[in-house]
Amino acid sequence: MNHRLIHDNEKGYYILCLVISVLTYIGLILSIIGIFYVLIGLVFSVFLHGLSIGHIRSNGVKLTEKQFPLIYNRTKMVADKMNVKEIPAIYIIQSDGILNAFATRFFGRNFIVLYSDIVELAEEGYDAELDFVIAHELAHIQRKHLTKNLLILPARWIPFLGDAYSRACEFTCDRMATSYINNPTAAINALTVLAVGKKLFTQVNIEEFINAAREETGLFLWLSQVLSTHPPLPKRITEVQQIRNYPEMYGLVRAATS
Repeated sequence: MNHRLIHDNEKGYYILCLVISVLTYIGLILSIIGIFYVLIGLVFSVFLHGLSIGHIRSNGVKLTEKQFPLIYNRTKMVADKMNVKEIPAIYIIQSDGILNAFATRFFGRNFIVLYSDIVELAEEGYDAELDFVIAHELAHIQRKHLTKNLLILPARWIPFLGDAYSRACEFTCDRMATSYINNPTAAINALTVLAVGKKLFTQVNIEEFINAAREETGLFLWLSQVLSTHPPLPKRITEVQQIRNYPEMYGLVRAATS
């Protein structure tokens, strides 16, 4: 793994969250009532998460060599590039127009869920854009973000801190996905799709989008950003542009030009 792709803030925030969480766990364990609350909270969380996974497995369409084989094989190709030895179970679910994807973990099994409108990108000829989305979710698994989130659960409830760690993880996964698909333009397209949808993204002036976002200021704008688990899309696009323009900064080789 190229550690220069890992966002500078990810490790620092994780260590801080881990220390706070360990101290919280110790404090709860030393209290009889605290142990009770920990067990109740754990059982309740596992139960709700299990229901969610059950719904996905019952209603989603699982990618296999016979089910959406082209997408399944592209996923295998991306996973091989990322040295992900075991491909997670990948499900497509109907999304009512929502453009999203996420990775999750349950009892030692990794899952990736792709919303149907994202998958339709490949049907319209944007294979590399879908590769970026899949590689981003695989990066969460490769970086063990899903397991780490369980360890630092108490700290995740602290305003600003847990969200800051999550945003750093998202930047890391964007960097890793861009690197592994080796197509910054497709990465920017995929992120733009999340902003305006799969039909309008080709009409977006990226530089104008970024510049307009920089001009927006205000307390509630700032609060919405620092309390969000994901960085604003213009900032994520800017990060990808940095990789495209200065690959050496991230330990990557500049593409040959004619």
